[in-house]
Amino acid sequence: MAIINWATAKYEGLGKDGKGHVSTQSGALKDQPYGFNTRFDNQPGTNPEEQIAAAHASCFTMALSFGLAKLGYTKGSLASKVDITLVKDGDGFAVTKSEIKLDAKVPGMNGADFEKAAVEAKLNCPISKLLSCDVTLDITSFEGS
Repeated sequence: MAIINWATAKYEGLGKDGKGHVSTQSGALKDQPYGFNTRFDNQPGTNPEEQIAAAHASCFTMALSFGLAKLGYTKGSLASKVDITLVKDGDGFAVTKSEIKLDAKVPGMNGADFEKAAVEAKLNCPISKLLSCDVTLDITSFEGS
């Protein structure tokens, strides 16, 4: 079974003067502006790295949630923040790191078991598998037993 999702991007003009709009199949993004100014000058709109961060955060968090449920846990909360690092690379740029920061509460679970589940989710979520950069995990807080 294959699930195919799509997004569209349009770009009017070229280089720094160009302006783009991105939309997603679900409508979560609809003609959202993006371009040089939203990527490098903190102007309103989105950028590819932000979208990758959102995809990785949501994918990892969902994968961990399902992993914990599979282990028999039914209550808890997970909050992930992903930082995507974009660096100058020759004449262009490269994404070199995706850093997951995780805060979690899973009543009744011990830290060692939680860390094992979190690492498994990091390795096996589809977006982690997609990224060829360094993917790190920092569990910034955990409350369990």
